[in-house]
Amino acid sequence: MPASPSTARAINDRLALRLLQQEGPLTAGQLKQLTGLSRPTVADLVERLTASGLVEVVGESGEQRRGPNAKLYGIVADRAYLAALDVRTEGVSVLVSDLLGRVLAEASAPIGGGTGTGPAVEQAVGLVERVAKEAGADRPHTVGIGAPGLIDPASGELRDSSGLPAWHRRLVAAVQERFPEARVSVENETNLAALAEQREGAARDRDTFVLLWLGLGIGAAVVLDGTLRRGASGGAGEIGFLPVPGTAGLPSATDCDGGFHSLAGASAVVALAAAHGFAAPAAADEPQAAALVRGAVRAADREPAAARFLDALAERVSLGAAAVVSVLDPGCVVLAGEVGRAGGDALAARVRGRLARMSPLPTDVRPGALGGGAVLRGALLTARDRAQDELFAPPRPVAGPAGSGTGR
Repeated sequence: MPASPSTARAINDRLALRLLQQEGPLTAGQLKQLTGLSRPTVADLVERLTASGLVEVVGESGEQRRGPNAKLYGIVADRAYLAALDVRTEGVSVLVSDLLGRVLAEASAPIGGGTGTGPAVEQAVGLVERVAKEAGADRPHTVGIGAPGLIDPASGELRDSSGLPAWHRRLVAAVQERFPEARVSVENETNLAALAEQREGAARDRDTFVLLWLGLGIGAAVVLDGTLRRGASGGAGEIGFLPVPGTAGLPSATDCDGGFHSLAGASAVVALAAAHGFAAPAAADEPQAAALVRGAVRAADREPAAARFLDALAERVSLGAAAVVSVLDPGCVVLAGEVGRAGGDALAARVRGRLARMSPLPTDVRPGALGGGAVLRGALLTARDRAQDELFAPPRPVAGPAGSGTGR
């Protein structure tokens, strides 16, 4: 059946808004060309979106025409403000942006391991308030939070984990309490990094890939046919628990020691470097494991110990990658996290070569392109999508008098 006039208008409005989001400011003529709509229809939707406060004139086109230059229309960036958080074991990073995703302010703060739950939550929420105030956005519309751990697919909440600070679970509710009008959501950090790499980073040309997070902990994110897959319990990608050869035992339901984590987690990487006689200066801005890997990449051509360390690390990483590849056949593996970022092309090439010898399935291995900001960027992208979906949605009809069956 053909769409009703109101449905057709809503579809056209959303199409125009998406184009303005993706392409930036456009003239009415450009909107006509990109949408295929008639000139009167485009004129109507531009007038409608301008009246609703979603679109405004942001300038004029540079093309000289007969008469005045064409007006350029763009999304009203300050219609809503967004906040994104990257929550780590040792601290939190926050940024605030406008509706288009342009970052207006950002900051990070450490939270010591000995800090109590209440004070830790207050530090984190206080940082959000300060950054929002600096950005001129005291009331963010949407807040996206990235955190380690499992997200309950039914409730959307961070599940309890003995390996994570207690303040992590309290933080989401505290942010919601401090900003009661905001839409607050939490997602696993590795999943957010994968979404960011898919949209803006190393996997922009891939609909199917797996991101391996190599950092303090080990994790993976699975994207199949363009969709992030979380699993029945939210645990897809918990490869730290993956049984692999070369460990002293097997993992348990509550402890990943003996799993892939024992081979490729940060503490294992530090021990591996020591076993191969490689040392590197500590860096104030990154964990020891990442500093060792970065130092090894720089020294591999002249120091045999550095090359041996990188080779041994690649052997370990390829064990976990091969298991994932054999089940999912993703065609592409992205190495992210502090260690993956530090290893860069050198580590990715070594893993790619070993994986080619271990698996008959052709698999590209790439380093992540977004570095340490991948989780924060992913949290911002999801917050922006959620806010735009709500703001760009057609208004809901208002119910008429009881029994009338009509709406306005």
